[in-house]
Amino acid sequence: MLKSYIIEREVPGIGANTVEGFCAIAQKSKNVLDALGVGIQWVHSYVAGDKTYCVYRATNEDVIREHAKRSGFPANRIVEIRSVIDPTMAPA
Repeated sequence: MLKSYIIEREVPGIGANTVEGFCAIAQKSKNVLDALGVGIQWVHSYVAGDKTYCVYRATNEDVIREHAKRSGFPANRIVEIRSVIDPTMAPA
């Protein structure tokens, strides 16, 4: 069963990247994901300053760490997502 995680990555200068730079990063990540096979899925990432916050689905933290090692992208912090809340949950 895949669990959801947020990965915080400290990447100096990432916020100043170009569209082409982001495309190259996405391709590199996808290539590693394809090589790892099942057990890990990249959902999307947010870029904020010198950090990215990536949402992944994975069997465990170890496979996320392996992706980070192979791709060369740091995984400075990995936190399992326990719940999602949003405005639709508020009473009318």
